[in-house]
Amino acid sequence: MSDIFEIEDLRLTYSDNNESLRGVSMRIPEHAITVLFGPAGGGKSTLLRVLNRLNDLADVKQVSGRVLFHGQDLLSPTVDVVELRRKVGIVFSRPAPLPLSIYENVCYGLRIMGERRKARLDEAVERGLRQAMLWEEVYDRLDASGFALSGGQQQRLCLARTLALQPEVVLLDEPTSALDPISTARIEEMMQTLKDVYTIVIAPHNVQQAARVADQAAFFLQGELIEWGDRGQIFVRPRDRRTQEYIEGRFG
Repeated sequence: MSDIFEIEDLRLTYSDNNESLRGVSMRIPEHAITVLFGPAGGGKSTLLRVLNRLNDLADVKQVSGRVLFHGQDLLSPTVDVVELRRKVGIVFSRPAPLPLSIYENVCYGLRIMGERRKARLDEAVERGLRQAMLWEEVYDRLDASGFALSGGQQQRLCLARTLALQPEVVLLDEPTSALDPISTARIEEMMQTLKDVYTIVIAPHNVQQAARVADQAAFFLQGELIEWGDRGQIFVRPRDRRTQEYIEGRFG
């Protein structure tokens, strides 16, 4: 299993002097689910945003270190950020459908990129909805508003919009925190299918989900990467006492 990201001594400080990431070094393998878990404020969401340069839009005072994506440092000012975000998509915790039809929600990114061929758009919409496990629920009402869908369906719609662009990496920031157990189970099942095609990096909203979906896991505490490794090592035989205590619910 080769690595798609190599993170070396990554440090990030916001303008309020909050050091959100403190010398993080780890690797993220391709075609696997890598889980970033730990208490709130640990730096998980910040790291996700670094991976597709969304931190550019935040009030960041200083960032240092290297984040290699296919060997290229994505922190370099010469990186084409638009192209990077096409390859590294992100879905947030709250569903955010656009005020458009289901069809137009899914193909929105392609239209922005200049795609006008209907056959190409049709293909991308169906593929994205199928990969997001939503096609069978909406194929006969693609002209309906995205807002007509349930919360769980809206979240999968947002994921389908990302997948329509055929990224290499899908970042998920607490994607099921606002969903019911049935919708949560569907998204977890979907992730297991998608990892054959995409690399998935997720910051789940609880440690139970982290243990269920992870191939690789990284435990963060107050901006520090405490340890990382495969699921068995982290959740069954953690090396650090703090990891063990968090998994057992003693704090956080």
